[in-house]
Amino acid sequence: MDGSCLEGIAGALAGLVAAGGDRPVGALAPGELLGVLEALGALKRRVDAGLAPVAAEIARQSRRELGGDSLARRAGFSSAPVLVATTVGTTVGEAVRWVQVGEATAPRMALTGEALPARHPHVARAVADGTLGVTGAAAITALLDRVALRVDPERLERAEEELVGLVPGLRPDQLAKLLARAEAHLDPDGIAPRHEECVADRSFTLQERDGMLHLTGKLDAETGAPVKAAIEAIVGGVLRRNEHADTGEQDPRSVRQIQADALADLCRHAIGCTEVPTGPQATIVVRVDLADLEAGTGAATIDGVTQPIPAGAVRRLAADGQVIPCVLGGDSDILDWGRTRRLFTPAQKLALIERDGGCVSCGAPPAWCHVHHVSWWKRDGGSTDLGNGVLLCTGCHHRLHADGWDIHIDGPGTHATVWLIPPPWIDPQRTPRPTGTRRYTLTA
Repeated sequence: MDGSCLEGIAGALAGLVAAGGDRPVGALAPGELLGVLEALGALKRRVDAGLAPVAAEIARQSRRELGGDSLARRAGFSSAPVLVATTVGTTVGEAVRWVQVGEATAPRMALTGEALPARHPHVARAVADGTLGVTGAAAITALLDRVALRVDPERLERAEEELVGLVPGLRPDQLAKLLARAEAHLDPDGIAPRHEECVADRSFTLQERDGMLHLTGKLDAETGAPVKAAIEAIVGGVLRRNEHADTGEQDPRSVRQIQADALADLCRHAIGCTEVPTGPQATIVVRVDLADLEAGTGAATIDGVTQPIPAGAVRRLAADGQVIPCVLGGDSDILDWGRTRRLFTPAQKLALIERDGGCVSCGAPPAWCHVHHVSWWKRDGGSTDLGNGVLLCTGCHHRLHADGWDIHIDGPGTHATVWLIPPPWIDPQRTPRPTGTRRYTLTA
């Protein structure tokens, strides 16, 4: 561990004290509590940056070929990750990530004795600076190593630099979406084989025990898309009704309960029924480049589904009348209405789904969201244009207003970036936070 690492830890510790970390947590105001949490996160990233090379060196000295001379075995452990996890008091999984990141970010030496940069220099720099956590760093390096043999080295380095900038601040589900789409972007030829593996691995079982029927299943993106769309349409309808109902008239069920009842409703309707359902209509929106669709190569994405699918699978989905392509902004649809109408059109919502991906705050599925005027229609004289609309679920719509958040849209149409600006009590600098699908898009 070098001196700069220790200096980083000391600086993060000083930042924690400055944020109020030396005071009882019960005495902290909400904003101060969030500041302490952020400072603790910065300190943990710095400590992890110090742990990674130590764990990697322990792993190097515990290589299997060393036999009885393995450091881990001499210390009484079966492997280096078990030694690290037991000593630090964490999980073996986290210890494995430390080892992985330490190995990927360690300086190297050529056979000639010449010093070489780390295998992943951008990740190494971000980890050392405390801007990228070990979980994100391990995910990035694992992805890059998977596709390394099929991607040009210069392009791979550009992708690494972009990913290092995109990963910090993402929730686990957002990180998974970014990595899935990044892999499809970098290795389009690998999409079809991965998709076929998922199709072959799909399953669904029903078991009755403890007076309950237990459903266990896993579906590939193509098979699962209509299931997800149908259930989310019903859930979205209930949530929207709750928004406009008086407190005593609101549906008391949790989202999980609504989803369970939605599945039962769909199955009840399907038994012996040949008529069109009367409930909320679900539409599957598939987004694919025209060139990829015509060639049958490349990737397509399904609204609300993380995993991309091969462009060839779009043709199978398109046989269903409830599947529509993402063709927006043409002569047939007007996407900016100004003050001529108050409510956003279905075409406008599809365009905003392309831009926002779901609720700009919590990431709820598009079916649970409605389009909100940033500048209010009545109070502010706001227009019904893409540049004045964002997707928000019911809960976030009310919460953002109540807690003092602002929304800013930068750029035109579906390529704009939506920023959430926190209130001063959360962030005195009010640093804008990016949202939308551009967080999951690589240009490399």
